[in-house]
Amino acid sequence: MDRPADRNGSEARDRALGNAWGLLAQQPSDGQTPDGVLGTLRRLCRAVVVALAGSGAGLSVMAEDGLRGVTTGSDAVAEQLEELQFVVGEGPCIDALSSGRPVFVPDLTDGATRRWPAYAPAAYDGGVRAVFAFPLQVGAAQLGIMDVFRGRPGPLTADEVGQALTFAEIAVTTLLDGQDDAYPGAPAAGLDEAIDGRAVLFQAQGMVMVQLGVSLAAALTRIRAYAFAHDRPLGEVARDIVARRLVLDRDAPPSGTPPPSTSGPSRSGPEQ
Repeated sequence: MDRPADRNGSEARDRALGNAWGLLAQQPSDGQTPDGVLGTLRRLCRAVVVALAGSGAGLSVMAEDGLRGVTTGSDAVAEQLEELQFVVGEGPCIDALSSGRPVFVPDLTDGATRRWPAYAPAAYDGGVRAVFAFPLQVGAAQLGIMDVFRGRPGPLTADEVGQALTFAEIAVTTLLDGQDDAYPGAPAAGLDEAIDGRAVLFQAQGMVMVQLGVSLAAALTRIRAYAFAHDRPLGEVARDIVARRLVLDRDAPPSGTPPPSTSGPSRSGPEQ
């Protein structure tokens, strides 16, 4: 028989989920994002902004091989901030993926530049003063990361952390339900284009590897470096390489390129 405390906890969780789903349902479609999982995730990001008084929210979905499958956000700026972490190979999202634990940065000016020398200044220039990353996972399986951006420094309250975790739970449910409804072996509805984009990146890596005579990992580093130095999305650069509109030369990567590491620093976990 359930104890009163257990029933109260379950009822509180159900209320939190109901409130979060209700707020998500109130968010209008932008008329451009296709229906399905991706459209729901974008509206979820907008609901997160409303619930947590954020300046933006981003969400990255990971493929089975551990590479990013798709990035979305509450608006174009949030999407750029989310994408940037995968271009430079560092940031709260990367750290949360590496550790499997939330990463809290209540003040981006307090040591974040040393931790993320490429990402932190760019995020600050984009108006971010605090950022909080929450893993989307089921057991040991990593599905992605949800980032919350704020335009003012300061920690999340305990209630706000609870709300963020509730939205993360909804994101996980959306991803799992979407995949369950998909044809076996096919991506969830709305993620098809994103998966195709990942395939283009793989193709671009192979082309650069052959052209420059470097390893596959080094080829990805060179593509990331070019994207960062020219302030372009990684997928756009990859498409230009595959279409032969862009050929990377053998010279050293341009100045201001991000560090080659694709994993976060050893310091990780909840930080407040």
